[in-house]
Amino acid sequence: MLDYEKTRAWRSADTRHAYTAKDTILYALGLGIGADALDPKQLRFTYEKDLVALPTMAAVLASPGAWMRERTELGIDFLKLVHGEQGVVLHAPLPAAATLVGRSRVVRVVDKGEGRGAVLHVEKTLADEASGQLIATAEQVLFLRGNGGFSAHGGGDAPAPALPATPETPPDLVVELPTRPDAALLYRLSGDLNPLHVDPAVAARAGFPKPILHGLATYGTACHGIVKAFCEYDPSRLTSIRARLSSPVFPGETIRLECWRLPDGVVAFRGRVAERDVVVLSHGRATL
Repeated sequence: MLDYEKTRAWRSADTRHAYTAKDTILYALGLGIGADALDPKQLRFTYEKDLVALPTMAAVLASPGAWMRERTELGIDFLKLVHGEQGVVLHAPLPAAATLVGRSRVVRVVDKGEGRGAVLHVEKTLADEASGQLIATAEQVLFLRGNGGFSAHGGGDAPAPALPATPETPPDLVVELPTRPDAALLYRLSGDLNPLHVDPAVAARAGFPKPILHGLATYGTACHGIVKAFCEYDPSRLTSIRARLSSPVFPGETIRLECWRLPDGVVAFRGRVAERDVVVLSHGRATL
């Protein structure tokens, strides 16, 4: 049973992460940036000359590690955990190489009821070690399928406001984003070494016909599409991006990013796998 008080009070120690141009390039390659090796705009993400970082890299930097599995006293059923949503807010452009300090904390724990699971919100701030400048705030929303009903023993927060729905009108713009057949093999080198994304036997035990792409790789690919279509490949123009991770992508599939221009520099988006006509990202919002 999830212990609400202990889980809600969880804070990480300061997590120092020194990353280099090589890490930034590897992250971009894992998302398919650089597929056109002669495109000078894509080269800015994959060549150390005038290198820039994709904003969603903030989601993978200074991770606090597998604390939900290791802190058994919290009562989180780690094997039934699903990454449901991800958001990143940029307070300053993410450097292409730096030493950042991450501080993570639980900000909301919602009980959906016995047999219906719980929802856990974890916030991470990233600050430059040298100057102390706040660079980004990331929020990870996790669905704890095995932890519903904990509020019967006390505690529980109100649900977060619902994400805005995807517009029902035809999209204003569609961006086709092919993923590489070896995308998961590359992307895992940015920090997530879960064998679900590389080992066919592990994927089969989880009910998949083959390894699936990381959810954060799908999220990062959407960011690539937004930066490409709306920012002329200038990542400093993107100030936030959030989406719900609706369904897995198999490496090699094409993500069709459907986009709507909204007032005040907001872009609504939805990701759909072209080959299977399955929505893999929903309720997407980016601000420019």
